[in-house]
Amino acid sequence: MTAVASLGRRVLRSSAITLSGYVAGQALRLAANLILTRLLFPEAFGMMALINVFLMGLVMLSDIGVGPSIMQSKRGDDPAFLDTVWTIQILRGGFLWLLAMAATPLVAWFYKEPDLLSYLPVATISLLVVAFNPTRQQTANRHLRAGLVTLIDFGAQLCGVLITILLAWMMRSTWALVIGGLAAPLVQLALLQFLPGDRNRFRWEKAAAAEVIHFGKWIFLATICGFVIAQADKVILGHFLDLGHFGLYNIAYFLATVPLMVGGVVTGRVLIPVYRDSPPAQSPANEQRVRRFRSGALAALLLISALFAFGGAELVRLMYDERYHQAAGIVVLVTVAQLPSLIFLTCDQAALAMGDSRRFFVLTLARGALVTLGLMIGFNVAGLAGAIVGQGLGSLAAYPVLAWLLKPHGAWNPDLDAQFLAAAVVLGATALWLNRASLNAIPL
Repeated sequence: MTAVASLGRRVLRSSAITLSGYVAGQALRLAANLILTRLLFPEAFGMMALINVFLMGLVMLSDIGVGPSIMQSKRGDDPAFLDTVWTIQILRGGFLWLLAMAATPLVAWFYKEPDLLSYLPVATISLLVVAFNPTRQQTANRHLRAGLVTLIDFGAQLCGVLITILLAWMMRSTWALVIGGLAAPLVQLALLQFLPGDRNRFRWEKAAAAEVIHFGKWIFLATICGFVIAQADKVILGHFLDLGHFGLYNIAYFLATVPLMVGGVVTGRVLIPVYRDSPPAQSPANEQRVRRFRSGALAALLLISALFAFGGAELVRLMYDERYHQAAGIVVLVTVAQLPSLIFLTCDQAALAMGDSRRFFVLTLARGALVTLGLMIGFNVAGLAGAIVGQGLGSLAAYPVLAWLLKPHGAWNPDLDAQFLAAAVVLGATALWLNRASLNAIPL
């Protein structure tokens, strides 16, 4: 009972700290967004969204699961293992930067934006900076010690925001967002040196490298699909929409996906240790414990979603000037469409906690294919609104694969998921009806 109680206390403490840090960070991003939208113009945000999609694609399309490897491995505290992981991480960062430089002309051609030829070589420097982050960050998450990590994340974000606002005031150019985007990772790298633990050094241990690569090969494939799930809308819509409307979509997306991002931050740092230390298939007590964690998380995320589903449109009109008001209906529709994704968010990492990265890959492959298919069909049928709805339906269609992933690990709770979906349908239908005037104003 002592170990169980200790795990519960650590989970609650780590979740509370992580959530508090995320809420503070999102409040900071929102304040910065409001200031920057008055200093800059929608096209600048559209251009930066294209840059971020490119950077995110490079990162996710080469991910071998360094963080999950450390968090789930029995050698997660072994200096030889950690140094090898750090060395792999740096080699990957260097490769990504070279690849980014080579791919820049192709990206500029695909989006028909020649300015990307100037912006991308500067923005991609962040790939090198992040590669040198110490593994002590992941070690802290492994042991549910989120306090200092969260404080460092917020401090780096604050510095990045202040520098970006200052540059926007001075330059009134997209360059302010590009250069400011380098500030946060540089500050974070400096602050992470203050985390307790041994400093990393270059080392290559064959056994450690083999373990990371064996575990990470499925993570690598899964994150390719994860990129499709998270960024397919921006890749495709960025090609078809003009920069102004694409900027509006991304501003709305930033607000609407707060519940999804909150859940992602908390579950990414908490759920793997929970499933690792309390395997649901091991005992009914463990199963009930994990179920309680999931139930609480789903209830909290549904409540946050309700705030944006019902009030998101008014929030846009209150905070932004008339140039951005078309984003009001998009906020509501994206919030409702991403409700099914919250189910996946609260349990899909059970397989990773058990070292089953292969099944995790199969799930993300199915979701990626279905979400992309739904997006493309929806866009062809009903434009931007159809693309948003199509993504939500595509994610929901992948639920049978989620059940297949969870069942061997004793982590499937069909009755809990059904209750959540029923509540989500009622919430979503009511929000869409009340905001129908804003939905009709969504640009095609």
